Amino acid sequence: MNNKVTLAATGLRKTYTSGPQQVTVWDNINVEVQAGETLAIVGASGSGKTTLLNALGGLDTVDAGEVVIAGQALARLTEIQRTALRNREVGFVYQFHHLLSEFTALENVMMPQLLAGVSRREASARARECLAQLGLEQRVEHKPAELSGGERQRTAIARALVNRPRLVLLDEPTGNLDEQTAHQVEDAMLALAQDSDTAFVMVTHDRALAGRMNRCLLLQDQALSPL
Repeated sequence: MNNKVTLAATGLRKTYTSGPQQVTVWDNINVEVQAGETLAIVGASGSGKTTLLNALGGLDTVDAGEVVIAGQALARLTEIQRTALRNREVGFVYQFHHLLSEFTALENVMMPQLLAGVSRREASARARECLAQLGLEQRVEHKPAELSGGERQRTAIARALVNRPRLVLLDEPTGNLDEQTAHQVEDAMLALAQDSDTAFVMVTHDRALAGRMNRCLLLQDQALSPL
């Protein structure tokens, strides 16, 4: 594992207003993730795991603190710069795959490359490479409705990896899958993490999956602590 810091969050606080009250979701969150490291964040429903993941990826704002991705402080970037950084350096995988139904697996995985200005030929070659890494080389021309749940989720992971991001953020990536399929997706994901310098940060309620990561943190009582 590379000792280069991919993600650093310092002193993060998030609040929201509920009627006359201001509610703190979490406060003084500090987390650092190295290149090639896998980190799980676990916690009860409603503890703010997804909100934290979105903040770490620059999809949500914080009330205090700083998030730095690949040496870039998000708060110091314009919205256009943050969007470009996310597309270049961050991959996202959600509980639901969010694949576009009218496009094939190959076309879905190509999209981040095309948005980054890569030619269709190069984008297709890179997308095929990612799909093959996840055992989907025979499914590239299939649309999401023609894929199993596990295949759809592996396609979503391929899409998250296609731009060779330094950081992949995963929100309950196997939450909609049966146990056997979930293990297959987990195995593929962890093998990819081991073979690259990409950092993986995942929120999950699955303690068994969390235990397979390099480190695990518990989000509880508005704070993060080692588990």
